[in-house]
Amino acid sequence: MKLVFILGDAAVGKMTVGQELMKITDLRLFHNHMTIEPVLEIFGSFDGKTISDIREVIFKNFAASNNYGMIFTMMMAFDMQSDWDYLEHVKAIFAPYGTEFYYVELIAPQEIRLKRNETENRLKHKSSKRDLAVSNRRLLKDDENHRCVSYEGEITFDNYLRIDNSEMPPEEAARLIKDTFGLI
Repeated sequence: MKLVFILGDAAVGKMTVGQELMKITDLRLFHNHMTIEPVLEIFGSFDGKTISDIREVIFKNFAASNNYGMIFTMMMAFDMQSDWDYLEHVKAIFAPYGTEFYYVELIAPQEIRLKRNETENRLKHKSSKRDLAVSNRRLLKDDENHRCVSYEGEITFDNYLRIDNSEMPPEEAARLIKDTFGLI
């Protein structure tokens, strides 16, 4: 089993790169909004416990499956210990199955991410982002309050790749991930 974490700031392209990576590998994509959006729809507001519970079931059942592997996208605040702890928690679910872990950090400047925040693909898969004024304010607030780009040398995991995808098409980023890690 393989687990590829695609980490990065809001609207950096995690889901889109994950979609392209799924097309060229046997990995399955589980982007973070696959649990956020249904919970928002059902509850009418963000319910972190329910989102976490759903993810937990998916992780446990997928880890025990015969699938080749999963791509999981996550907005990562490198200044929050809870985000580091969550990565370790997810790894602990998969570790008993001999899982190999891979980490991809995508980075792009705020002005590019604000443009990506309005793309058709993003709005199609993330209904909570369709109020662009609210979504843009949230992106700017997150940038003010958290550090969502790692410091040079901060990430010491084996199998780590940092990609500045500012001008890189998602297909190219996916190919780079596949080739770097020898994924099939």
